[in-house]
Amino acid sequence: MKKFVRLFSAAVLAAAFCTNVNADGLLDGSKLIFSTGGAQGTYYGFGGVLAGKVSENTSTSVTAITSGGSAANIEAMLDGDAQLGFVQTDVGAYAYNGTRLFKEKVDNISTVANLYMEQVQIVTLDPAIKTVADLKGKNVSVGAAGSGVFFNAVDVLKAYGLDVEKDIKPTYQSFGDSVDALKDGKIDAAFIVAGAPTTAVTSLSTSKEVRLVSLDKQHVDALIKESPYYSAYTIKKDVYGTSSDVATVAVGAVVVAQDDVSETDVYNFLTGVYNHLDEIKAAHAKGNELDVKFAASYEAVPYHKGAVKFFKEKGITVKGK
Repeated sequence: MKKFVRLFSAAVLAAAFCTNVNADGLLDGSKLIFSTGGAQGTYYGFGGVLAGKVSENTSTSVTAITSGGSAANIEAMLDGDAQLGFVQTDVGAYAYNGTRLFKEKVDNISTVANLYMEQVQIVTLDPAIKTVADLKGKNVSVGAAGSGVFFNAVDVLKAYGLDVEKDIKPTYQSFGDSVDALKDGKIDAAFIVAGAPTTAVTSLSTSKEVRLVSLDKQHVDALIKESPYYSAYTIKKDVYGTSSDVATVAVGAVVVAQDDVSETDVYNFLTGVYNHLDEIKAAHAKGNELDVKFAASYEAVPYHKGAVKFFKEKGITVKGK
C-alpha cells in the first residue's frame, strides 16, 4: 500500500510539474519553487539571482522564496511546498543518512550542484572576545532552533571543550534577529553560517565596528578530523573591514531537488546558471565562486538525473541514483 501511495504521489507531482512535450520528446520546463533562506542571508539574495537567470534563459521558471534555512528547505520539499532548496553540505548528509536533525532518512532528494563555501562566522562587537574560549558564560546566538547553524555552533564549541547548553547562555535567533540583538546589547556574540560577505553582517558593519572571532589551527585541525565535512577557510580583512584576516571553517552550499523534478528542469537550472556566469558575477559577489568542477564535488547525496546529464556533457562523471 505504501509503495502504491508513493507511486501515485510521484505521478501527481509529475503531472503538476509538466507542461508540454517538445520536438526532442523531453518535457518543457515547469514552474518550480526554490526555498532559500532568511531575507538577510546569502541564500535568499543569491538564490534570487540564480532563479532569475534560469527563468530568463530557459523554459523552466524558478521562483526563490525566503525560508528558515537548510533544514526548513528539506521539510518544504518533503511537504511538497518547494521543488528546489539550498542546504549546507553537512545538513544534506544529516538528511540523507537520517542523523542529527532528521530521525529518518530523507531518500527522495538529489543533488543539483555544489555552489560555494559558507563560512562559520562568529560575530561580536565586544573587543574582549578574542577566541572561542572567551564565549564561556556569554550570551550567544547559535542560530534558529534545529538549524544547521546550531549544529555548526555545537561542533565549534565542542572543539574548544565548551557545551552549548552548559557553558554559554544560548539564544536561538535568525541572522537578522541576531544582528539586532547585537546592536541592542542583548547578546555578546552570534554564530552566522553563510557565504561572506553576508547581508546581515555587512549591514551591522555600516554602523558598528564588527569583530569576527578567529579559530586557531590546532582547533581547526581537530574539528576537521572529527567532522570532515568542514574545510579550513580564511575570511580576508577587506570583506568586512576587520583589522586582520579571520581564520575559520566552512561548509558547502548545495542546491538539492526532489527526485520527482524532471530531468529537463534540473538540466535547465544548471545551464541557466553555468552558461551565464558573467551575468551572475555582475549581479552578486558569490557568482565569482561558481565553478563547474566544484559543482560536481559533493559526495554525501547522489546527483539528480538531470545533473548527471549536464555534467556528462562537461566531461565530468558524478554519482547519480
